Amino acid sequence: MKYRIFITGSGIAEDAMQFLRDEKCETEIGEPGDTPADLTTKLSKFDPHALIVRQGQITADVQAAASSLKVICKHGVGTDNIDIAAATRLGIPVMFTPGQNCEAVAEHTLALILALARQVPFQDKQIRNGIFDKKNFSGIELLGKTIGLVGFGRIARRVAELVSPFNMKVVVYHPSFADEAALDHVTKVMHVEELFPLSDIISLHCPLTDSTRGLINSDALAQMKASAMIVNTARGPVVNESDLYNALKSGQIAGAALDCFETEPPAADNPLFQLDNVIMTTHTGGMSDYSTRNVGLASVRNVLDILQGRQPDMKSVLNAEFLR
Repeated sequence: MKYRIFITGSGIAEDAMQFLRDEKCETEIGEPGDTPADLTTKLSKFDPHALIVRQGQITADVQAAASSLKVICKHGVGTDNIDIAAATRLGIPVMFTPGQNCEAVAEHTLALILALARQVPFQDKQIRNGIFDKKNFSGIELLGKTIGLVGFGRIARRVAELVSPFNMKVVVYHPSFADEAALDHVTKVMHVEELFPLSDIISLHCPLTDSTRGLINSDALAQMKASAMIVNTARGPVVNESDLYNALKSGQIAGAALDCFETEPPAADNPLFQLDNVIMTTHTGGMSDYSTRNVGLASVRNVLDILQGRQPDMKSVLNAEFLR
């Protein structure tokens, strides 16, 4: 059978597309800015058997628009843009690709931490504007500092490994309270509020849920050191951007690095753009020469396992109850 695969957003790696061509699949790729209404229209016309999701909200209406839909796979790990409950009602497995981009996100996190600590973007901007000012530089060293990790899945555990050469103390709050093994230099806390006053750097690695939405707000920021810095490579809405702006503008905290935003892309008049103590990247933390290929190939394998009747990797299925 010739399967139809719809890929939302930016498309997938060429190796993954070639895999689909080799399997005689017909593909269609959406646009990064597709709204649910756009996706509903496109899916009703194309009627795919599978969705590979890069961007876009995969609502109940979007899923219902594709009468032949048999499987949905997130290209990555964050599935807050997929209505999993709706898919479960329709008997559609929702899959993701755990472990394929952990190294990329962890390394991106470390890059943002170092760029914040050494004020790299600000210095670059100053030089380009004709200002060669060493007198007012106030970068910090990571040696002996404390990093607080909110979440302790694969990515956060890798970050903990990457900062170990700096002899950083690592304090962890894991919203799921899962019992992952901790390294010798890692201390776990039971309440996220314990982490805020201890940390020189706070790095977010939690999924977006009802309990983590707006986790970094005015109350949380008030508990942090004036020298504290926040790094978000998780999901934008974990941070209340208005509260963050106020804290950065007033000097309540020292800096922030954001790879994701409450709304993507952020509005052109986002006030965070005005601040020199903010570093921003375009939600590319999980992208690299290896990870983009690996995530794409894993996504394709996942959907073809379902469509072609093979036993899927159950660790990649988020609503596995009806597949058992």
